[in-house]
Amino acid sequence: MIAELGLAVLWMAAALAVLQLVAGALALRPATAHLAGVVRPVAILQGALVACAFAALIWLFLSTDLSVKLVAENSHSAKPFIFKLAGTWGNHEGSMLMWVTIMSLAGGFVALIEKRLPENTLIATLAGQAFVSLGFYAFLLLASNPFERLPEPAPEGAGLNPLLQDIGLAFHPPTLYVGYVGLSIAFSFAIGALVTRDVGPAFARAMRPWVLGAWIFLTLGITAGSYWAYYTLGWGGWWFWDPVENASLMPWLAATALLHSCSVLAARNALRTWTVMLGVVAFSMSMVGTFLVRSGILTSVHAFAVDPTRGTFILALLAIYIGGALLLFGLRASTVTEGARFAVFSRESSLVFNNVMLCGILGIVLVGTLYPLLTEAMGVKVSVGPPYFNPVSSVFAIPMMMVMAVGPVLRWREDKGGRITWQVAVPALVSAAALLAVELIFAPINLLPALGLAIAPGLAVASFQPLVGRNLRRTPLPIYGMVVAHFGIAVALFGMASEGAFSTERLAAMNPGDSQQVGPFKVTLQDIGPIAGPNWTALEATVSASYSGGEPTILHPQARTFANPPGNRTESALLTRWNGQLYAVLGEEGDDGRWQMRFWWKPFVPMIWYGGALVALGGLLALLGRVARDVKRLVAVDKIAYRRERQGR
Repeated sequence: MIAELGLAVLWMAAALAVLQLVAGALALRPATAHLAGVVRPVAILQGALVACAFAALIWLFLSTDLSVKLVAENSHSAKPFIFKLAGTWGNHEGSMLMWVTIMSLAGGFVALIEKRLPENTLIATLAGQAFVSLGFYAFLLLASNPFERLPEPAPEGAGLNPLLQDIGLAFHPPTLYVGYVGLSIAFSFAIGALVTRDVGPAFARAMRPWVLGAWIFLTLGITAGSYWAYYTLGWGGWWFWDPVENASLMPWLAATALLHSCSVLAARNALRTWTVMLGVVAFSMSMVGTFLVRSGILTSVHAFAVDPTRGTFILALLAIYIGGALLLFGLRASTVTEGARFAVFSRESSLVFNNVMLCGILGIVLVGTLYPLLTEAMGVKVSVGPPYFNPVSSVFAIPMMMVMAVGPVLRWREDKGGRITWQVAVPALVSAAALLAVELIFAPINLLPALGLAIAPGLAVASFQPLVGRNLRRTPLPIYGMVVAHFGIAVALFGMASEGAFSTERLAAMNPGDSQQVGPFKVTLQDIGPIAGPNWTALEATVSASYSGGEPTILHPQARTFANPPGNRTESALLTRWNGQLYAVLGEEGDDGRWQMRFWWKPFVPMIWYGGALVALGGLLALLGRVARDVKRLVAVDKIAYRRERQGR
């Protein structure tokens, strides 16, 4: 009964999406403008209904209803509670229902709280959001029904992919999906502004919180996903330029550029066409990522769908949304006025430069991701990995970070170089000193890690310069957010460069009692024995690790075996210190009875994820500051309107 109720509610929500689209489109005509009053309530009700459908699916997974095909294929009665919950979205149909749920709830919130846009622009925005949602409703109901029943209930479920049975799955996909959906809102705002030809500061101020929120969640999702792959897959790396990793990175790059363009448009009424175009591009990258993950053209732990029909459906949606938006942009871009001008040496110019660099990196990642797929379709397999991505993207990333160090201290519209001499000199001297120290102490060292180790300290110093000379108590919260986010970039860059320059790896065949030296650690294999978990068994190694002759710390790397479905998973053991991380992995037993052990010493590698968390925190501070400012402004406007109304009486 719960499954049928969930499916019925989903159909009702889809019908409301049709009503929202039709009413919104007709309301833009003077003859049927009265239909505008229908759009907001319908959007809110649609969000509530989809939330009920998703809640029904969660209930089916938590109760392990094995008469539902999706539950039988992706759950098991013996699974721990958290993995039953995460199993709701750890599959194709459930993840797509989560996508639609977040999208519809976001549209409902826009309808409920948005008061800054002119009514026509808001109605066009909600109609655009309904248009986007409708395609995903059709995809779910016609090609990926999450509530499909089995002819007979299964005696037991097949379980969840062992690689996905990790606490990270409970957080990683939802955060990414919120980010993707936030970009769908930005896309709808861009479409609404193009339809009504209303591209200005009010449009940017309305769209900016949604872009900022999406950017925060994308940052968290990418950071969490990187750490999950690092400690779960047992390969010792934090980023491999896997196509699915790139699928999440590309929307983040576009969202970062869009966020800065929104700030310029909101503050200085400039970059109007650029902002609208980036709104289209950012969501387009989300759609490209969706196609890659769910079309079946990739083989990955992330790739759920293998049905070509689904891939064709998503490709059709991608063509309709992106092609339609680009067509609308081409038809209406000439009607969007240029906006305010600015000098070459100004904060706007620094933001434009960095946006161009971000788009350059985006293009590199897009080409490197799609090119192997195109060649494979032609019968030629080509591998594109770090040797391509690292050096080519750095051509854009390094100048971008240098300008990032200077941009926040520049004035709007026009500035003079002599005014910021010391603001430029201090971080430059810090970076030069760091580069000299690296070359003197650690030579020979590869060029890219050396540059990273040099730029990171200078960028860290420069990130705090916008606070110099300010009254810190009266400094707006978005300024603090910018400082924290830029400092987080410097911290992450330092961690990446350190990991690339100084990592030490040791692969050894060991008997209990054998020792190895791994960087500053002496590691000793003490014992290996069986252990059982709630739904797995494992061989667990006991490893003693002593840092520079100090007191030993015990680590327990595991090789886990799952029965439902059958599979194995490496459970690495990590020892984190202030200056790095020891990483231990248990391999297989050799023919001679010795065990394959793999160890890494990775100096300062946690800085990568600390930096990502700081970037997200900076975004959160900026969002809170922007929302508080908007609320104060709306309250002030309401007070003025109330006073005028009373005076009129």
